[in-house]
Amino acid sequence: MTGFAYLAVLLVSLGAMALIDARWRLAFWRAPGAAALAVGAGTVLLLAWDLVGIGFGVFFRGDSQWATGLVIAPDLPIEEPVFLLFLCYLSLVAVLAAERALQARGRP
Repeated sequence: MTGFAYLAVLLVSLGAMALIDARWRLAFWRAPGAAALAVGAGTVLLLAWDLVGIGFGVFFRGDSQWATGLVIAPDLPIEEPVFLLFLCYLSLVAVLAAERALQARGRP
């Protein structure tokens, strides 16, 4: 079962991020369309970057006992788009949380 550990951790982390987002209404619970556009565009851009890197031989898939071993393209494991989605969502929530914290302190 360790072969799905990394994917499981990514999915649990996405769920935790959604709970944080819902609790403080930062992204999807405040402006779902804008949040979907930001997260989607960032994920697609980073995925395209990965594909270019794979094409040039810069990025490659390493073996790990924690990964599923499933690939959606040569050297592109199934976990990569999930990680990029999490990374973009985390970045959006972190920026919006920092913005709200600064506003609460009276800073623009």
